[in-house]
Amino acid sequence: MCQKLQQGHLHIAAFGKVSAGKSSLLNALLGRHEFQVSALHGETKHSKISQWQHQEAEMAGVHLIDTPGINEVDGEQREQMAHSVAQRSDLILLVTDGDFTEAEQQALQQLSQEQRPIIIVLNKCDRYSEQERLSLIAALQAKSHGLVKPENIVLAAADPRPEVLIRIDEQGQEQRLKRDRAPQLDELNSRIWSILQQEGKTLAALNASLFAGRMSDEIAQQMAQTRRQLAEKVTRTYCLAKGLAVAVNPIPVADLLAAASLDFLLVRQLSAVYGLPMTRREPYELLLTITAQLVALMGAVWGINLVSAALKGVSAGLSTALTAGAQGALAWYATYLVGRATEAYLIAGKSWGDGGPKQVVQDIVNNLDRQSILAEAREEILQRLKLHQGRGE
Repeated sequence: MCQKLQQGHLHIAAFGKVSAGKSSLLNALLGRHEFQVSALHGETKHSKISQWQHQEAEMAGVHLIDTPGINEVDGEQREQMAHSVAQRSDLILLVTDGDFTEAEQQALQQLSQEQRPIIIVLNKCDRYSEQERLSLIAALQAKSHGLVKPENIVLAAADPRPEVLIRIDEQGQEQRLKRDRAPQLDELNSRIWSILQQEGKTLAALNASLFAGRMSDEIAQQMAQTRRQLAEKVTRTYCLAKGLAVAVNPIPVADLLAAASLDFLLVRQLSAVYGLPMTRREPYELLLTITAQLVALMGAVWGINLVSAALKGVSAGLSTALTAGAQGALAWYATYLVGRATEAYLIAGKSWGDGGPKQVVQDIVNNLDRQSILAEAREEILQRLKLHQGRGE
C-alpha cells in the first residue's frame, strides 16, 4: 500500500459472479487479451493485475484487477480473495449480466461497507432490447438505492454478439454473413475517468487510511488473542504452584498465607502480559479488592478451606492424602478466579467499569464451571503429590 501511494497508482477491481464477463470486460478496456477467458465457468482462479494504457489518461499508474467469481461452487476461499482485493482497490466495478441475484445483492451490501465508489456495470447489454435495458436499469437502481449513485449504473457490452448481415448474390440467393462488432464501452469509460479525474488522489489517500485502520484493528485483535492465551497459561501455572504449595505444607493456615504471595506474583505477571505495569502497591490493592469480593461471594468455600488446613495440622500431616487434594484444589480455584478478575480489570484499562469489582467478580464466578475446575485441579495435584512421594522414597 505504501508503494502504491508513493508511485501514485490507482487500482480498479472487477467484482461479480461467475460468467458475468469480468475478464472480457477488462480485456476490452485494455484493448488486449490480458485476462483469461473461457466458455467454462470459473476460469479466473486467482486475482490478477494489469496496467491500463489509455489515451485519456494523465494518470499512468491506473491498474485493472480481475477477481474470481463470487458464486462458484466450493469457491469460498476465492470469494474471500475477491473481497480482499476489493478492500485494497480505489474503485470497484460490480459486473452483472442481468438483474441482481441474491449473491450479488449480498456482495453489494458488503462492498458498500468498504467506503469507496462502486460502478455497477450491466454487461452484455447487446442481448437485450431497449425496453428490457430500461427495465433492468430501473431494477438495479432500486436494489442499489442508497448504496450506489444512479449515474454509476452503466451499460456495456464487452464482447458483443456478431452482427448478422444478409447479402443477395447475383443469383438472388440470400447469404448470411457475420461481422464482429466493437465493444460498447463508451458509457463505462466516461464514468470511470470522470471519477478518477475528480477524486483519484483523494481516493488513494482515503483508501490507504482505511486499509491502515483495518490492519491496525486486525493486529490489535491478534495481540489481544495472544495475550489472552498467554494469560491463561500463566494463570494455570500459578494455580498449580499454589495448589501444590497448599497441599504439601503441613502447617495449618500458614500454607494459605504463604500461597498468597503467589497471587501477588500472578497479578504482577498478568500486568506485564497486558503491557500495563503496576507500582509496588498496586498489586496489593488489586488483590485485596478481588479477595474481598470473593470472600463476600464464597464465604462457605473459604470456611471449608480453613477447616481443611486445621484438620491437616491436627493430624500432623498424616491426613494429607485425605485433605491436601481438596484443599489444594480450592486454592487452585481461588487463584484461577484471581487471575480471571485481574484479566478483566487489565483488559478494561485498569478499570472495573460501571458495575464495579463486585459485578465483575460475580460475572466471573457465575460463568465458570466450578466443579469441573475443582475436579481437574484435584486430579493434577494428587498426581504431582504421588510423584513427589515417589521421589522422596
